[in-house]
Amino acid sequence: MSATPLPAPRPLGGTTTGTSPDPATEPLALLVRTSRIDDLPGGLTALIDVLPDARPLSWVRRGDGIVGWGEALRFDTFGPGRFADAEAAWQATLQRAVVRDEVRLPGTGPVAFGTFAFDDAGQLDDQDGDDVGPGRPDGSLVVPRVVVGRRAGVTWMTTISPGASLDAAPGTAALRQAPRSPVPEPGDVRFTDGAVAADDWPAVVREGVARIQSGALEKVVLARDVLATTEHPLDPRWLLRRLADRYEACWTFSVSGMVGATPELLVRSEKGLVTSRVLAGTIRREAGMSDDDALLHAAQLARSSKDLEEHEYAVRSVAAALEPFCSSMNVPDAPFVLHLPNVMHLASDVTGVLDRGTAGASRPPSSLTLAAALHPSAAVCGTPTNVARDLIRQIEGMDRSRYAGPVGWVGADGDGEWGIALRSAELSPTDPRHVRLFAGCGIVAASDPEAELAESEAKLVPMRWALGAD
Repeated sequence: MSATPLPAPRPLGGTTTGTSPDPATEPLALLVRTSRIDDLPGGLTALIDVLPDARPLSWVRRGDGIVGWGEALRFDTFGPGRFADAEAAWQATLQRAVVRDEVRLPGTGPVAFGTFAFDDAGQLDDQDGDDVGPGRPDGSLVVPRVVVGRRAGVTWMTTISPGASLDAAPGTAALRQAPRSPVPEPGDVRFTDGAVAADDWPAVVREGVARIQSGALEKVVLARDVLATTEHPLDPRWLLRRLADRYEACWTFSVSGMVGATPELLVRSEKGLVTSRVLAGTIRREAGMSDDDALLHAAQLARSSKDLEEHEYAVRSVAAALEPFCSSMNVPDAPFVLHLPNVMHLASDVTGVLDRGTAGASRPPSSLTLAAALHPSAAVCGTPTNVARDLIRQIEGMDRSRYAGPVGWVGADGDGEWGIALRSAELSPTDPRHVRLFAGCGIVAASDPEAELAESEAKLVPMRWALGAD
């Protein structure tokens, strides 16, 4: 296909919001072709294994999903308008797209992968010297040049490029010919304290508990980071393969330097149906725990008044955010226990039917619009939202960057899947051996600071393990 580079899109947001686009920077028409290809060998990691370079795009669960590489277009957005500006950029791109989709499944045709910052209040200077100042984007949508997907036994390949005509259908042979560079091991890994030392973090939690007990708010989610330095430059495909294999029930993602395996689905929109998986309330699962012991711990979690209270706040916030967009909803009366290798969570799946609005509306709101409405939920921020977010800014002591922000993909019809960037790490844009790992805990009046520190350590296990640490 054509290798003609696209003009660089002008970043949206800030003072440019609402202005007319500069014709010199408008993207060329995108030519998109999706065709079915032979299935891939490799089971849970089959999609990850086809990624040819070290800037992968990924959204994979139980071996199904989509991966991509290359950049046909990229839109970086800034500030409070980061979601709306990304949506506008995507819609403008679709208006210039010529599409031949011979598969017509969720994830075929034009696709954009996205990741967004947790907060929009400006970025803090980080102690490791990375570029996290105000010039760093608060959101990114990336339209890859190649997408490979698999769903319910159907495998496809999409090529996206500028040009004058559609090329021949991509096929398995083209995929096999893609040069795939080897994936090196990161070598030894050294971990150090992040913005707040582990020994000091319980004091942050105690301050959160004190504010809650004073009546200022009902719940706040507080997070901490850990810094990892690898012996050799880190290839994110190393992390993705290990995460996809071990944490198959999670969504293994990689977008613009954010990598992880999230258990929490912020929103899925598909053919008018919407789903959000809410996780809040956690208990650690010790290595080597027997099935009988796991069941006992699950029963303990299901009866914990502290965890049930935390979970109720999160479910209520998601239901309230989705309600304006839905003609009907189903909110479970009680959570179930989600078992993962390192922890167990209280979980609820909130579902709804999207309202198309007034007569003549062409489509329901896009998955990106829904993600923007849901973020931040009480599961990653607190209750009330504004009070909890202000308290996080005051006492957490670190820049969350895109940790706990939406990450996922959106398609041409608006359908898509967005998770919350949990169990995640941020790769340094300047040092390929440097990684920030994140973990957060929901704090309520009954929270114990030392127990919350232990919970945060349990939530760091997936990324520590993915790096190769025991």
